[in-house]
Amino acid sequence: MLVVGAGSGIGLATARRLSARGDRVVLVGRHAGRLHEVAADLPGPTLVAAADITDAAALEEAFAAAERTFGHVDGVVTTAQPMAYGTLEQVPPEVLARMSEVAVVGTAHLARAALPRFRAAGGGTLVVVSSLLAEIAVPSLGAYCAAKWGQLGLVRSLQGELRAEPRLHASLVLPGAVDTPIYHQAATYAGSAGSAPPPVVGPERVAEAVVGCLDRPRRLRHVGPVNLPTVAGFRLAPWLYDRIAPVLVRRVLLRGPATAPHPGNVFTATPEGESLRGGWTAGGRLRQPGGRARWRRRRRG
Repeated sequence: MLVVGAGSGIGLATARRLSARGDRVVLVGRHAGRLHEVAADLPGPTLVAAADITDAAALEEAFAAAERTFGHVDGVVTTAQPMAYGTLEQVPPEVLARMSEVAVVGTAHLARAALPRFRAAGGGTLVVVSSLLAEIAVPSLGAYCAAKWGQLGLVRSLQGELRAEPRLHASLVLPGAVDTPIYHQAATYAGSAGSAPPPVVGPERVAEAVVGCLDRPRRLRHVGPVNLPTVAGFRLAPWLYDRIAPVLVRRVLLRGPATAPHPGNVFTATPEGESLRGGWTAGGRLRQPGGRARWRRRRRG
């Protein structure tokens, strides 16, 4: 099993789950040092293959290394995706371009590398971890939504293209808010840090859905208690959704402390900030040292 984004959050939880059940796992990510730290904690056979998902040649080498070490690849998972806060006018064009490059071009590179190998091995499954935001639009998260909408369209098209090959599968997993470091590592141009909107689920729950799709492929699977109602509201009552969404963005998504604009981990890996969890409670509170949890509030200037 080859896992892209294995150094943190959902990718790390997925790698742990696969290794614990006996799968041989290839860890792919941008920072080799962080991947070796992950590999050292996994119980089963692992291989580290540092690669950026937007680098087609590096991905090809990762697959080749997997084949040299383990013989063939049965399943591929990608969780790679940075996040950026800010309006369309605030987010720099290069950040918007990079977000879509990771989600769309990177996923295409991964599929092109995986599918011929799946055919040669007699079958295989690609699982793309997308987002609830692939099916709704959120103010000040336009760059992320655009990337995920594009990724959704790409994978849904791929699913149609694979209908004639019953042994080849592509699945989408769409989580809502997840307790991972993505909110701390995100770029922001909105004047404040981002926060996880409740309800927040653990990365292990998403990993369970990912592994489930590897075992029994599904076209699309949502993870999160409010995903489907939110999508329904977005589609069936857009006038109401458009009134509520900006208020929730100000009061919940951007309730973090004031901060100067920065690109987060959009262009460069930040291994010092990578971990399984981000410290968020199910209610969207950030745990503080000592175990206490409180809402982050934006400081007024």
